[in-house]
Amino acid sequence: MEAPPRARNPQAVLFACGLNSVRSPMAASLLQQMFPQGLYVRSAGVKKGELDPFAVAVMAELGQDISGHKPITFEELEDWEGLNFDLIITLSPEAHHKALELTRTHAADVEYWPTPDPTDAEGNREQKLAAYRDVCDGLLMRIRRRFAKAGAASG
Repeated sequence: MEAPPRARNPQAVLFACGLNSVRSPMAASLLQQMFPQGLYVRSAGVKKGELDPFAVAVMAELGQDISGHKPITFEELEDWEGLNFDLIITLSPEAHHKALELTRTHAADVEYWPTPDPTDAEGNREQKLAAYRDVCDGLLMRIRRRFAKAGAASG
């Protein structure tokens, strides 16, 4: 018995969080790096924030450049290219509510991956960077677990 193809091996994935400035661009970059050809990956936020320099720094440590990322909202994404995603992965409660709202009119699976917001971290620069690294590591682990089957199936 086969699982529905959409849920198992999505072709287009949207990561969503509150401001599209830290968690969702990090996650999108990590997944895109893992499947540079095989997946269409984007990110969006409930509101539009400013790209976070700590997120850029932590991703640069992994050799990934997200410095050109321009935060966008769900509405902007829908206006520019539509919301033709098989899977929306939400990283914050507000993004999860927004995604569930959207799936009333768009056919997409929604998965909620509660992810802490590292912008709440206090302390010096190194302590803040550690919080961003923790979030990045957590996202990478979830992505590897969730998408490992897709990689194994296709190659």
